[in-house]
Amino acid sequence: MCVESDGCEIEGCGSSDEVRTLSGSMSPALKSSPDLHPCRPGHKFRAALLRCRSPAAAAGILSFGNVLNYMDRYTVVGVLLDIQRHYDVSDSGMGLLQTVFICSFMVAAPIFGYLGDRFNRKVILSCGIFFWSIVTLSSSFISKEYYWLFVLSRGLVGIGESSYSSISPTIIGDLFTNNSRTMMLSVFYLAIPLGSGLGYILGSSAKEAAGDWHWSLRVSPVLGITAGTLILLFVPEPKRGSADQMGGRIKTRTSWLCDMKALAKNRSYVFSSLASSAVSFATGAFGMWIPVYLARAQVVQKTAEPCTKEICSSTDSLIFGAITCVTGLLGVVIGAATTRLCRQKTERADPLVCAVSMLGSAIFICLIFVVAKKSIVGAYVCIFIGETLLFLNWAITADILMFVVIPTRRATAVAFQSFTSHLLGDAGSPYLIGLISDALQQSYATSALWQFLSLGYALMLCPFIIVLGGMFFLATALFFLDDREKAEKQLSLVARPPSSVK
Repeated sequence: MCVESDGCEIEGCGSSDEVRTLSGSMSPALKSSPDLHPCRPGHKFRAALLRCRSPAAAAGILSFGNVLNYMDRYTVVGVLLDIQRHYDVSDSGMGLLQTVFICSFMVAAPIFGYLGDRFNRKVILSCGIFFWSIVTLSSSFISKEYYWLFVLSRGLVGIGESSYSSISPTIIGDLFTNNSRTMMLSVFYLAIPLGSGLGYILGSSAKEAAGDWHWSLRVSPVLGITAGTLILLFVPEPKRGSADQMGGRIKTRTSWLCDMKALAKNRSYVFSSLASSAVSFATGAFGMWIPVYLARAQVVQKTAEPCTKEICSSTDSLIFGAITCVTGLLGVVIGAATTRLCRQKTERADPLVCAVSMLGSAIFICLIFVVAKKSIVGAYVCIFIGETLLFLNWAITADILMFVVIPTRRATAVAFQSFTSHLLGDAGSPYLIGLISDALQQSYATSALWQFLSLGYALMLCPFIIVLGGMFFLATALFFLDDREKAEKQLSLVARPPSSVK
């Protein structure tokens, strides 16, 4: 029996093979030995798979899966006007569609975090992808009389996608370390805006090509099943903590209750999770409503007609999707480069870069609602700059977690951070914005101008939440160094042989 420094009782231990990492560790199965005999025909395929299981390939496959994760999530948003017309629901009813998805996502996250710290992670990931792909495909056949069933299907998709978001970053965290981990996590989290933007584009393009919005939900499932198969075949299951030079020596594991107590005392983790909630609030509301807001702006400017046809125009969804892809790429790349440069000046660079970028983002997001009535181009420029600054912090936030949380509780930490950010963020923001918009529309005579203004007034809540998130990142910077040092001490302690821990 062992005891960790924070007073937790430690369960029995086991060991598993290491994998190749950038630091040079290597699985014994991959090392050459004079005792090895020639492979039998049945072993050649397995040997070929082992050679392909490099950390870089694994990170690439996991990033591809994350693209599909967010692409599937925002395909529905890309055809939102068509869904609203087809099922004949209000703004708040459409906001409920995304809210149910996020609620199921966040409730399932802690469960998958617990499983991810204790069982085979890649099997859980693959099962989650297969599940959400099948449900998405099935939802495309729901008739207009059963909107509640369509909403329920999005909730089931959220459960499947929760498994992926909670567990996959921890595999990358166990394959890479230091700046290499920052770079790979940047690539992984680039999939969030890239996948989101591609979701808009895929939904709009499939609808236009088939002449039916239902086909927008029938493409991503095929890609999802492909990604799940690739994960099963080519992604290794690394020893937890292997990239931290402790993989072969970590012999202890704490209980779930102990993990949660330790995370609650970790101030950097708590404040960065609250900051993530602010980001989720803004991105959830924007992803849902900005294309609709810009479409209404063009009706007010008399450059477009209200949607009265069976197939609504998808121009704004396509443009917004393309902007999201580009700003996501720029944001993640600039964020990683800026953090790497600032680390030479201060060890608190990670949370400080996040704080500055969020405060800057709030300014340009405010300007969207000032210029949209007169200039759609001006609104797109503000969206471009505001999103780029907002997307700077995604990969950095994940890296902060890796620094201040020990490897054996990272999946739990990622899952609970996901739960918190969704609970306080995008679980309610799409529905809340729609609810405020509906309430404002009922206060005055309905008109195209007032529909546009009411949605804009509702969306003005987002910049204030973003500023609050910037304050939370500043608070993170105050405690970051202390919490990182504590994590390093705990890691060295759990890596000792049981007899040395008293």
